[in-house]
Amino acid sequence: MVLLISPGQSGDAPQFPLSIDALRVPRSVGRPRTRPEAVLADKAYSSKAIREHPRRRGIRAIIQQPADQITHRKRRGRHGGRPPGFDKTARIYQAALYIAAIFLWTK
Repeated sequence: MVLLISPGQSGDAPQFPLSIDALRVPRSVGRPRTRPEAVLADKAYSSKAIREHPRRRGIRAIIQQPADQITHRKRRGRHGGRPPGFDKTARIYQAALYIAAIFLWTK
């Protein structure tokens, strides 16, 4: 878990790479892991800049798109690109929260 404090007017996109780069997961032997398998975020973190950073580092981003971004992409037709390759439903999101809570509780 990474906690960063930034000025109130600072946006999410400039702080996201800093939080990912500050991540360190200890191992029993060797260096700590600095690259998570996936990043789970809500619709507020669906900007292009935030999606590009994990993609460059080989991290899977699970970030739902807001309805306005979906309609904008569809309006652009084939030039709008592909939608993110996941199906995020409330049940899947709740399961991810339960798994995270189990990991935190067992430590």
